Amino acid sequence: MAGLSLKHIYKKYAGGVTAVSDFCLDIEDKEFIILVGPSGCGKSTTLRMIAGLEEISEGELYIGDRLVNEVAPKERDIAMVFQNYALYPHMTVFENMAFGLKLRKTPKDEIKRRVDEAARILDIAHLLDRKPAALSGGQRQRVALGRAIVREPQVFLLDEPLSNLDAKLRAQMRTELSKLHMKLGTTFIYVTHDQTEAMTMGDRIVVMKDGFIQQVDTPQNLYDSPTNVFVAGFIGSPQMNFIDAKLVEKDGKYVVEFGNNFSVEVLASKAKGTNIADFVGKEVVLGIRPENLSDEEMVLSNAKSGVIECTVEVTEMMGSETYLYLNCDGNQMIARVEPNSTAKAGDKIKIALDVNRVHIFDKETEKVICN
Repeated sequence: MAGLSLKHIYKKYAGGVTAVSDFCLDIEDKEFIILVGPSGCGKSTTLRMIAGLEEISEGELYIGDRLVNEVAPKERDIAMVFQNYALYPHMTVFENMAFGLKLRKTPKDEIKRRVDEAARILDIAHLLDRKPAALSGGQRQRVALGRAIVREPQVFLLDEPLSNLDAKLRAQMRTELSKLHMKLGTTFIYVTHDQTEAMTMGDRIVVMKDGFIQQVDTPQNLYDSPTNVFVAGFIGSPQMNFIDAKLVEKDGKYVVEFGNNFSVEVLASKAKGTNIADFVGKEVVLGIRPENLSDEEMVLSNAKSGVIECTVEVTEMMGSETYLYLNCDGNQMIARVEPNSTAKAGDKIKIALDVNRVHIFDKETEKVICN
């Protein structure tokens, strides 16, 4: 087993296009790391550089203690699972899984042992004689995983392996992959653009944008303490509400003002240890997650600050919760409220912002001021 170290990795293409810039990351042995970000942010390119399928333009890549920049893909002791499964249609499941081992001249009894063991782990032992055309999408995905498992690599690389599956199967396979990681005790590096996959599976998440790392942290820390507007908006569904506002100081307290006449007090505990004083009188961005808005009477009556008036534009009943799409003096917001909410389209209602949960960002740099 092995950890990885990526030191100042760049990928530059002819014509001056830089796909990945100054990528620095230490991945521990047996860690489940997720690279997440929008299409074109450089996450798959980074994975392909680790695999050896893309040349590294600058920087150093270590697998364990070994510098592997010039090492051929097959010598890196890694296995990659692709988005499109890449199974051979004329081969059975057994033959597909055994193919890489045969090329390595692995003894037949060892091949059988490894394929049978992987098939048992993935619950596809009953499919070994079938061809890919006779399998469902989820079964094909398991075969592709099985082909990687039999190699017994130091590192697994997975490039959007669930994106071709339907929503229900994707949720099921997320759980299966997490169990598989625990069973195998191997380093997993997983690329996705789906932040739900990232939040539910990773030990740590690397959020990328335009080839740069924006933040590396645990799922909960990314959610609670985003480092900038991009991370705050990318992590969480529905995404965080952002409101253009102004920071002022009143009676020794910091207050964020927005709309025609609304304000939210910044708690002293939030302001402590930050440079918030530098932003008094300046434009800021107020961030609040949909679940931190409430239309409940009890919450509204107890709120000392942060009560605003909105018009309900659309309601979406989800069964266990309701989404209210709101307009507050031209600011579009989403509130995630209790399913028994009586608010309906066209209603003018009051909403309370949870002052413990507001985030404030610098309007100019989009970096966080306080979480």
